[in-house]
Amino acid sequence: MSFATTDLCDAHPDLLEDGRLQVLPPLFHHFGMRAKFAGPAVTLKVHEDNALVRATLETPGEGRVLVVDGGGSLRRALVGGQLGLLAQHNGWAGVLVDGCVRDRAELALCDVGVMALATHPQRSAREGVGKRDVPVQIAGVAVRPGFWIYADADGVLVASQQVA
Repeated sequence: MSFATTDLCDAHPDLLEDGRLQVLPPLFHHFGMRAKFAGPAVTLKVHEDNALVRATLETPGEGRVLVVDGGGSLRRALVGGQLGLLAQHNGWAGVLVDGCVRDRAELALCDVGVMALATHPQRSAREGVGKRDVPVQIAGVAVRPGFWIYADADGVLVASQQVA
């Protein structure tokens, strides 16, 4: 898929104006090998617990983007090198984490897009607490299952429909 977030913003001022296309605040950093990725969202809402993240990445990704609402927590990592490999091997286009990741060097070798707020060395809990396929808030932007995520070096877009 060929796109640039800048071009999508320029081509769709009407969608930006009515909120069907939104730009995430510039808080997210790239950690995976893919600097550009896009796909329909699968959503998770978790708090410092990545059991549901693992369970989801163990399923076929089919070019989708896993959007993890970690509440912006900077206290534990929700994705690490092993989960990056799971995402790669199971066909996920990317993982967007409103929280932290770890194993930066390992994630950089995974052929998947990974974006998060920061790195943190401490792993998360593994109790299985969380919800899947629910509306979430990522840095103040609503993301529903099936919304499209577009990420590149210039930022992250959330669209209620496919725009590229």
